This record gives sequence, structure tokens and C-alpha cells, in this order.
Amino acid sequence: MLREIVLENKSLKEDYKWMHPCYTFEGKNIVLIHGFKDYCALLFHKGALVRDTKGILIQQTANVQSARQIRFTNVEQIIKLQSVIKDYIKEAIEIEKSGKKVEMKKVSDYPVPEEFQKALDEDATLRGAFHSLTPGRQKGYLFYFSQAKQAATRITRIEKYYQKILEGKGLDD
Repeated sequence: MLREIVLENKSLKEDYKWMHPCYTFEGKNIVLIHGFKDYCALLFHKGALVRDTKGILIQQTANVQSARQIRFTNVEQIIKLQSVIKDYIKEAIEIEKSGKKVEMKKVSDYPVPEEFQKALDEDATLRGAFHSLTPGRQKGYLFYFSQAKQAATRITRIEKYYQKILEGKGLDD
């Protein structure tokens, strides 16, 4: 049913990305349909910019900066929100046409754990390699290192990924 609603908008092209139906406008991702154990969802890639007049857009986690989703646990919810879904899709396309971008956090907005700062201060090679990484890779490491509650865990993580940083690789490379 979600697919039928999305495809009513003739300006969207259907594709499959991340193993899910993804709908694009002029090659730009607009909305994705995905399923989970307890619900299915319509994910708006620039959902943070969509005016959520009905208060139905959900930020999946505190770390998701751009995407927002509408979750459904039954078909009746989809039927009830059909016109709202269409309006949100139209707005998402207009946002893409306008060229608006979501203001993403900068690397400097992420805390640098004390243990990693010490390693950077003491190791010029590590410091140079880290600052040569793409901003996304830098953010990934800073976020991952910061999530550890104990200093010993942060140190272990830093040691584990030391060589990958030197090789210019990200956490998942």
C-alpha cells in the first residue's frame, strides 16, 4: 500500500537501495520504504526539513541528523494517513528542488575523548592521519570512541583502530 501511494507521484522514480524500495527525484533520494520486526516505515531522507504539521515524523535515534520516518503497525494507519503521506512526499520533493540541505554537525561539534586527545597529542603520525580522514570518518571514530563508558574501553578501542586510522580507513572499511 505504501508503494502504491508513493508511486502516485509521477515525478518519483523507483529504485532499490540498501535492499529496500527507494524513490528518487532527479537521482536524489526522497523516500524509502523499509520494514522492521514490529513496524514498517516511510523514511524521508531530508525529513528534518519537512514541516511536520501532524507531528508524525520520528527521529530514529538521537544521532540521526537528516532522516525522519513515519511508522506504521497496521494497514489502517496507512489508510488514515494517506493524504498526509502524499502531502509530505510533495513537500519532500519541493525541498529537493529548492536545493535545501540539512545542516549537519561538523567534526568540531563532536567531543574528543580525553584518551584519544592524549593519543593525538603524543603521536604526530596518528594526528596527521586522523586529520587527513574524511569528515565522516573522523565523526565515526569520535562517536565510537566517545560511546564507551569506561576509560579502559576507550583506550582499547583507540588501540584497536590505530592502524586503520593510519591507513586512512573508516570504522567499517
